Amino acid sequence: MSSFDDRSDAFENKFAHDAQMQFKAEARRNKLLGLWAAGLMGIQGDDAESYAKDVIKSDFEEAGDDDVVRKVAADLGDKASEDDIRGKMKSFLAEAKSQLMDEA
Repeated sequence: MSSFDDRSDAFENKFAHDAQMQFKAEARRNKLLGLWAAGLMGIQGDDAESYAKDVIKSDFEEAGDDDVVRKVAADLGDKASEDDIRGKMKSFLAEAKSQLMDEA
């Protein structure tokens, strides 16, 4: 194999790894967001975990974060604004990435 092919394969592998890590980080972020929202709604235990899974699933409706924000905002009502939710998503993404790095 030529060095060009080796470099091409390395770039493809890195791209696939980075995409997988981003997917995992966003899923974990959504779980953390779901648990936070569940707490605001007074949901605890297994029900909170179930709600967090619903938040994770909501991210598959369309590209981007708007589907998650819409779901959580609708569920929370006046307990948190969309700006609050987006702020939490940003901080939870950083936390999720940190957790994944610690696990590696």
